[in-house]
Amino acid sequence: QVHLVESGGGLVQAGASLRLSCAASGRPFGWYAMGWFRQTPGKEREFVAAVSRSGGRTSYADSVKGRFTISRDNAENTVYLQMNNLKPEDTAVYYCAAHELYSDYVPSTDFGSWGQGTQVTVSS
Repeated sequence: QVHLVESGGGLVQAGASLRLSCAASGRPFGWYAMGWFRQTPGKEREFVAAVSRSGGRTSYADSVKGRFTISRDNAENTVYLQMNNLKPEDTAVYYCAAHELYSDYVPSTDFGSWGQGTQVTVSS
C-alpha cells in the first residue's frame, strides 16, 4: 500500500483559507487517483474531492464546489486541497486517500489507502 501523510490543518476563522497537503510514498504515485474525505464525530466519513491519476479530471462534493480545489504534483508525490471561504460546517478531520486504478478515472468510493488525518477547525 501507498503511505500517506497529511499536513496543513489548523484553526481559522470563517472566511479564511487553508491548504492541506498529502505526501505519498512507498508506491508509484502516478498509479493512484487521489481523494480527500472528512469526518466529524458521530458521522460517517464523507467524500470531499478527488483527482485522477493525471490530474486532468476532478470531482467535488456539492457542499464544497466553488470553494475547494484539489490538485496534484506527480513530480513531488503530493496532492493538495486548497480550501477558500471556509465555513464552520467545514470543521472536521480531513483524510487523504488513494485509489489504485488503471485508467484516468475519478472515483468517489473504494479508496484503499488512507492517511492518519488532519484537523481543520473553523470558528464563526
